[in-house]
Amino acid sequence: MKFKFPYNGFKAGELIRRCGYGEVRDPNATELSYARRLGSGFYPRFHAYLNDFENYFEVNLHLDQKKPSYEGSSAHAGEYDGETVENEARRITSMIKQIFDSKN
Repeated sequence: MKFKFPYNGFKAGELIRRCGYGEVRDPNATELSYARRLGSGFYPRFHAYLNDFENYFEVNLHLDQKKPSYEGSSAHAGEYDGETVENEARRITSMIKQIFDSKN
């Protein structure tokens, strides 16, 4: 699921971290990403990529249910839409709105 926000004086990474996401440092990945775990284990987790544009940034969010099935694979049981992902998108949107409102 993709959704976007204006920068509004903030950096995209700063905003997503304030929503409870941590940087994912995967040596095999070419892009920086962010994750928020749903329990004590590494999975399931919400996983987000941020895409920067001139006046806004885009959040590309999905839910990773488990790790890739086999070595060298990036395939996993991921959900890119549905109620759980939509609820998380609403939570992120609400938190970022609160951050923007508290700035003013």
